[in-house]
Amino acid sequence: MRAFKRTDRVGDLIQKELAIILQAKFRDGDLPMITVSAVQLARDLAYAKIYVSTLGTEAEIKAMVKTLNTMAPKLRYLLAQTIRIRTTPELQFVYDSSIVEGSKLSALIDSVDPDKKD
Repeated sequence: MRAFKRTDRVGDLIQKELAIILQAKFRDGDLPMITVSAVQLARDLAYAKIYVSTLGTEAEIKAMVKTLNTMAPKLRYLLAQTIRIRTTPELQFVYDSSIVEGSKLSALIDSVDPDKKD
């Protein structure tokens, strides 16, 4: 049995290349610093859900995701230029709140005083 599925390998490749594309080509005022945290591919590799995270207010995050989804066809074209697969999947960007939730949880854990008893 193989250790990794093909969708996992292609997803990792797409994640790496999209991070490079977003850093190199789109470092203007429209987009803040973006982290591509994960890529989830459909089994037939036709659709990819791209999880991104950034710092900012809720309104800024919604605007960033909307901008990325508007730019998705152009990003798909640039991605097709760099990776070699038969068809490049359609991209859908989704905000990944796990980093924010993790930092909140970490702050809660740090706020507990281990010496204090109830």
